[in-house]
Amino acid sequence: MSTAHNENSATGELTGKRALVTGGTKGIGAAVVRQLLDAGAEVLTTARSASGTVPEGARFVAADVRTRAGAEALAEAVADTLGGVDIVVHNAGGAGPHRSALAIPDEEWQDALDLNYLSAVRLDALLAPGMRDRRAGAIVHVSSAVVPVPGPLFLHYTAAKAALENYSRGLATELAPAGVRVNTVTPGRTATPGGEETRRQWAALSDTTGATSTPPLGREGLPDDIAYAVLYLVSDRASWVTGTNLVVDGGEFPR
Repeated sequence: MSTAHNENSATGELTGKRALVTGGTKGIGAAVVRQLLDAGAEVLTTARSASGTVPEGARFVAADVRTRAGAEALAEAVADTLGGVDIVVHNAGGAGPHRSALAIPDEEWQDALDLNYLSAVRLDALLAPGMRDRRAGAIVHVSSAVVPVPGPLFLHYTAAKAALENYSRGLATELAPAGVRVNTVTPGRTATPGGEETRRQWAALSDTTGATSTPPLGREGLPDDIAYAVLYLVSDRASWVTGTNLVVDGGEFPR
C-alpha cells in the first residue's frame, strides 16, 4: 500500500525554510519530503543510494549517515546546496532481526547504534549550532512505537531508538533557550515496503504470522499520517512545542 500525494496540502507556511530529510527516498521519508515541499520549503534529502524515488522538486545527495565521515560530508553538502538549514528530520533507520538478542553480533549492535541513534547525534552536532546562532530552527527525530515493548528479534533496533528518544528530550532542553525546538515523532505500524519486509522477517523468525491485531483506529498507518505529524512539529503552529514525543500509531501502543 502506498500513500497518494495530496494536491490540496500546499500551504506555503514553510516558504523560505531550508530542510534536510535523511532517508527520504522511500516510505515515510519520501512522504515527509513531499509534505515539506508542498508547504514551500527547499528540501535536500539523502540516502546511501538513489535506489528509491526522489520526490520531484527535492535535491538529493548520496551519503552514509552511519559514519562520522558521512555526517561531515552531508553537512558540507547542506552548506553548499542550501547555504544552511532551518529544519532537520532524522528519518534514516532500520535493522535486521535475530532469533535471540544474545545472538546479535557486535557489529550489528554497532551498526544499529550508528544508523538509528549516532547518525542523529553527529548531524545535530554539525547542524544545530547554526540554528542556535540564528536563534531559530526545528529538529525532528523519528523513533518507533515498539520501543516500550522491546522483543528479542529487534532488540538492537529498539534499544537504539530508546536512546534516541532520551537524547532528543535532553537536546530539546539545551536548545530551547536559543529558540530551537527538538521533538520526536513515533510511528506505529505503517504501510511501507520497509515495514512490510520487517514484518515478514519477524513472522519467519518467530514462527507466527506477525502482528495480527488491528490498531484501535481500524487500519495501519499511511506514510502521510506520519508526515503530517512531522509537518506540524516543524511549522510555526508548533512554536510552543519542544521536548515532546508525538506517537502516531492508531492507538496501538499507548504510552
